[in-house]
Amino acid sequence: MEKYVLKVKELVCPDEHFAIGLRLGADAARTLSEPSTLLAFQTWLEQKNCYVFTINGFPYGNFHGTRVKEQVYRPDWTDPDRLSYTIVLFEILEKLLNRGEEGSVSTLPASFKEFHPVGELPEIALKNINTCALEIERIQKAKDLDLHLGLEPEPLGSFETTPETISFFEQLHSYSGNPELSKTVGVNYDCCHLAVEFESAQFGLNQLMEAGIRLSKLHLSSALRAKPTSQNRDLLKSFVEDVYLHQVVVGKSGKAERRYKDLDIALEDDVANSDDEEWRIHFHVPLHASPHSTLGDTQKQVLDTLDWLAQNPTACRHLEMETYTWEVLPRELQSTSVVKQVAKEYEWTLQALKERALCP
Repeated sequence: MEKYVLKVKELVCPDEHFAIGLRLGADAARTLSEPSTLLAFQTWLEQKNCYVFTINGFPYGNFHGTRVKEQVYRPDWTDPDRLSYTIVLFEILEKLLNRGEEGSVSTLPASFKEFHPVGELPEIALKNINTCALEIERIQKAKDLDLHLGLEPEPLGSFETTPETISFFEQLHSYSGNPELSKTVGVNYDCCHLAVEFESAQFGLNQLMEAGIRLSKLHLSSALRAKPTSQNRDLLKSFVEDVYLHQVVVGKSGKAERRYKDLDIALEDDVANSDDEEWRIHFHVPLHASPHSTLGDTQKQVLDTLDWLAQNPTACRHLEMETYTWEVLPRELQSTSVVKQVAKEYEWTLQALKERALCP
C-alpha cells in the first residue's frame, strides 16, 4: 500500500478520496480480520484519504511472484475452505464500509472444468454458494449495506461463456429457492475473459440483464490476440511464463473453435492453422498500450462494455481495472515503473469514462 498505492494516488488524484480494490489471500484476510489490525487499517485509510469498495477474492493463496497456474482455482466452491474464506472477506468489507454503502467481492466461476467433468459440478458447490448468500444477507443487515458476490466467468472455468453462465445461475436458483439470491450473488464481468471467448460485449451483457442476473462488478481488462502466423507464434513465445495460466481460444469467422489450457501448449501443437483463424489469449495486457509489432489486443471489448454501460448507467456501479501482469510482461511492454504504468492506465480509463459521460 505504501510502496505502490499511495504513489499512484499522488499521480492520479492527490487531493481526492481514492478508491482501493483489495486483493487478500486467505492468510492476509485472517490477519486483517483481527480487530486491532482492522482498526489500524481503518485509521490508515482515513489518514491517507482512501477507501475500500471491493475485494478480489478469486486467488485463495499467493498470486504474485510464485507459480499459480490452475492452482488459482483451489480450493474451489466444493471446498468449505473457499466458503469460510469468502465470508471473512465480507466481514472485513462490512467493517470498512459506512452505513448504506455498497461493497463487492469477486470470486472464481465455481471451479475449473479440469477438476470436474463438464456438466458434473458437484451439488456441494451450489450449497456452499447458497450458504454464502445467506451469510451475506446476515452480514449486511446491521449497517443496511448492499453487499454482493460476483462469480467471474473465465476460460476453462466451470462456466466461461455467457450461455454457460446463465445455465449455471439457473441451476443455482433452482437449488436455492431463495428469492433474495439475485441481490447478493451475481456476475463479475471481466472484459478480457469474454473477449477471449469471442463474445461481443453488447450480446453478453444484454443476455445477463435479460436473465435477471446482477452485474456485480466490471473488470476493465484487455486480452492478447494474434493471427497464428509463424512470425506471431515466435513473438508469442515471449509471453510464455511460469506464474499465471494463459488459456488460448482459437476462433474462426468470429466463433470459438478449440481451446488450449495454456499458451505454451498451444504453441507446441503442430495443428495446421488456417488463414482465417485468430488466437485470443488470456494474458492481461495494459489498457493504454497495445502490444508491439503484429500482435493485437481486445481493447475494443472494454470500450464496447463502457458504451453499453453508458446506455445502462444503473446496471453496475463497481468498475475495476484489472491488469495484474505487470511483472511478467515482455520487456518491451515494461516501458516504465509499475506506478507510472498504472497511472497511465487510470488516465486512459478516466478519459474513456468522460467521453461517455460516466464520470465528471
